[in-house]
Amino acid sequence: MKTEWDYTGLAAAYVNRPGYAPDAIDRMLHAFGATPGQRVCDIGAGVGHLTIMLAQRGMVVVAAEPNDDMRRLGAERCKSLSSVAFFEASAEQTGLADAFFDFVTFGSSFNVTDRPRALQETARILKSHGWFGAMWNHRDLDDPVQSAIEQIIMSSIPDYGYGTRREDQTEVINESGLFGPVERVEGKVHHTQSIEEVVAAWRSHATLQRQAKDRFTSVVAEIADYLAGLGQPSIEIPYTTRIWIAQKLT
Repeated sequence: MKTEWDYTGLAAAYVNRPGYAPDAIDRMLHAFGATPGQRVCDIGAGVGHLTIMLAQRGMVVVAAEPNDDMRRLGAERCKSLSSVAFFEASAEQTGLADAFFDFVTFGSSFNVTDRPRALQETARILKSHGWFGAMWNHRDLDDPVQSAIEQIIMSSIPDYGYGTRREDQTEVINESGLFGPVERVEGKVHHTQSIEEVVAAWRSHATLQRQAKDRFTSVVAEIADYLAGLGQPSIEIPYTTRIWIAQKLT
């Protein structure tokens, strides 16, 4: 399925990206009042990071993913989980039944949708009083290594921005008139990666690629040179998982 953001060829690198903070996921499900066996539609499931965490906590997960490579690898990673089913769909038009799901989640995917339309579709497939949750992992830019990487990027792309993924999602959710009140849940997670994995992750960074354009290869090369200069085989990357949650209004 064609979407504006094309992740074809990037799926393998996404497997090495961090999962979400377990305590943040647990607090989200607690706020939802989740019980084992309830149905979740995980939209933009990618290679299954959030899907797996939801299934491990007893949820029955329908994982919607438009990209063929991502969906294929996600389904492979989840093949031992009988409570997970992957299928091809977009956030704006899932083709799923009305009022079928207890919860709908977006793991690092809400920002690449038409958010007002995605919220409308979410409300349609949710049961009365069902819950919406959208989350991202944000690198701690106060960490010395991450700060240095940020300086490398900004020196080549002074107007570089992360788009809506680092924004407060409250306004767009409230403007929909479909959900409320909006709450934010956070948790910390540290992810250790080899230097090679870190560089591969930057090579698969769609936001950087879109903004750097013809400078993308040189920026990634400069990041790789900096990391090699640290003289260590791996680094620990601190993240904050931020989740915006809200209940469907009747």
